[in-house]
Amino acid sequence: MKAAGWMTAAAVASAVIAASIAGRQNAAEVVLGMLAPLAAATVSWVLTERIYTRDPARLTGLMIGAFGAKMLFFGAYVAAMLKVVGLHPTPFVVSFTSYFIALYVIEAVLMRRLFGAEGR
Repeated sequence: MKAAGWMTAAAVASAVIAASIAGRQNAAEVVLGMLAPLAAATVSWVLTERIYTRDPARLTGLMIGAFGAKMLFFGAYVAAMLKVVGLHPTPFVVSFTSYFIALYVIEAVLMRRLFGAEGR
């Protein structure tokens, strides 16, 4: 659970910095580009940690289901942000892609630690 807090704090702090660099006209794109990847990675990590600690055999099923749910969620989110909200595509996509990659790399490192701790 601590890791989710650190992920959130780091993402929010970096979004504030990135938004200040990108300027007021692109601040919404930067923050909203961070929001969905952060929410998905945080929920995914908390569930992964809980399930793995309680019953590791259930983790694969959870991850497969979460993958499908995330595909639908991200598709709908990006479409809504670009078509309904009307964000500028370039700063939004750069922010979304950057946070998506960074947060899932962090989650992969956390999983490696979690799975490696059990093997020792």
